Formats: sequence, structure tokens, C-alpha cells
Amino acid sequence: MLVLTRKVNESIMIGDDIEVVVLAVDGEQIKLGINAPKNIEIHRKEIYVSIQEENNKAVNTKRNNLDNFSSFFSKKNK
Repeated sequence: MLVLTRKVNESIMIGDDIEVVVLAVDGEQIKLGINAPKNIEIHRKEIYVSIQEENNKAVNTKRNNLDNFSSFFSKKNK
């Protein structure tokens, strides 16, 4: 993990087109501003993890439905 020290109104660059700016520091909270292209999705980590879990559930449900559908027709053809 890269650890950087920045002050308010200072920023870091990620690649050529993502800028993370420190907007404010208030006790243990830090406000960050992120400038990135519109096609880059930006989420808090807990939201990102939730999205990934939901996507995995959806894939497994579709896979199970396809398996059930397939076994239904294979039983009918016997």
C-alpha cells in the first residue's frame, strides 16, 4: 500500500485522468473530492462490496435457473 501525506487543497493523481483532492479534515473525518472521467465508477468500498455480492448472487441464480431448465427438458426427452 502506498501511503501519502497531503494537506487541504493538495491532491494526488491516479494515472493521467483521476485526481483525488483533500477538501477538508475535521477530526477523524477527511473529505475527498475525486475528479475522474464519467465512465469511471466511484463507490465507497462498502457499497462496492455490496454491489459485487449482489452481482454474484444474480449470476448464481441465472446459472441455477439455466441448470433447472436444462434438466427439465432432458427429463422430458427420456
